[in-house]
Amino acid sequence: MRADATRNLEAVLTTGARMLAHDPSASISAIAAEAGVDRRTVYRRFASREELLAAIYDSRLNAVEQVVRAARFSETAVPVALHRYVEGIIEVNRAWPVELTRMRAEPAIQDRRNRLSAEVDTFLQRATDEGFLRADVPDGWAGRLLIQLLHLASQEDMDAPRAADLLVETFLSGIGAR
Repeated sequence: MRADATRNLEAVLTTGARMLAHDPSASISAIAAEAGVDRRTVYRRFASREELLAAIYDSRLNAVEQVVRAARFSETAVPVALHRYVEGIIEVNRAWPVELTRMRAEPAIQDRRNRLSAEVDTFLQRATDEGFLRADVPDGWAGRLLIQLLHLASQEDMDAPRAADLLVETFLSGIGAR
């Protein structure tokens, strides 16, 4: 793909994610106009809104997969890996603010999400085993709490590194080992 075509596609996908998160009825024409491309450009690439949504979900999952790889859950110290993951996910949430309920309904997308969730759960178990998180909380509590904190931090008006610092400190202090 040519460099300008790649830029246009990225603009359509990120603009589409942002617009559809705020207005699920946003038209492809409105998305194209906001992205600065002709609507025919969008329709050449995506025959329908559903195809555009699938591409947005795929792009979000690709970004999450990159964050999980970069966190290096199994070989990096727990606090460092946690911070890398949190900072990356905050950035993904901000760049790809898609409505996740519909995303969970697609079997292929759900399989990828489940795999990523399992990697995070394995990491959180490692954090517990190494004494960074309390073992006396209900199963799944740390993961559910982390998801909620990520959502909250993604909405804050602060840069991602600072938001990650605050989230990690809150998380490790709140359910961290005493």
